[in-house]
Amino acid sequence: MKRLAIGLVAAAFVATAVAGCSDDHKTKLTVFAASSLTGVFTTLESKFEADHSDVDVVLSFGSSTTLAEQINQGAPADVIATADEKSVSLVADAGQLAAAPTEFATNTLVIAVPVGNPGDVGGVDSLNTVPFVACDPSAPCGAAAATMLANAGVTAQPKTFEPDVATTLATVETGEIDAGIVYVTDATGAADTVDAITIPADVNVTNPYYIAPVKDSDESTLADEWVALVTGSTGQDTLQDAGFGTP
Repeated sequence: MKRLAIGLVAAAFVATAVAGCSDDHKTKLTVFAASSLTGVFTTLESKFEADHSDVDVVLSFGSSTTLAEQINQGAPADVIATADEKSVSLVADAGQLAAAPTEFATNTLVIAVPVGNPGDVGGVDSLNTVPFVACDPSAPCGAAAATMLANAGVTAQPKTFEPDVATTLATVETGEIDAGIVYVTDATGAADTVDAITIPADVNVTNPYYIAPVKDSDESTLADEWVALVTGSTGQDTLQDAGFGTP
């Protein structure tokens, strides 16, 4: 009986270990995406994995420019989605795309302030006197912010340049700064922690978003299916629910 008990315990341990490692045997689909897509792509990840039980979608978020440079330097990715045309063109011009990029959404800017607007930011003109943060100009959100500020005649410079829009928003959420220039969608997704101040359309900037499968992907079929999900009705409905504009 003692040997039988030991055997059963050992069998149970092996079964548990195999179950715990099951994800290691799934096919991985790696998607590089602009940080402003975090909420939407996380939602679509659940949808995609529900339809593909043997697939593990691995999402990597960051500045579009940085992600493009990483792919050009050999980082393994199956799909790239950027917050501007310039970044995806870097990958296309390097011959690293398997298909032409598809525009799938648009986004525009707002001024995010901590809830209650302690800095009393009244609009874009307030940025001449109120400390604020923005994305680094090398990132799409930073390039858009620089253009918007120039359009509005704001000569003051951001207190700091953050690497991407997620970090810019986080700086405002923690109350470290009175204002930050972020995308509409980011402010909408953080409505519990920030208020959004509209930027007039005549000075604002609209960024187009692009998606494409990466060349030499080991999972080209799945990459095409992810692109189809994002550009199809499910993806478009999810994007619009999050505040993104149509292509």
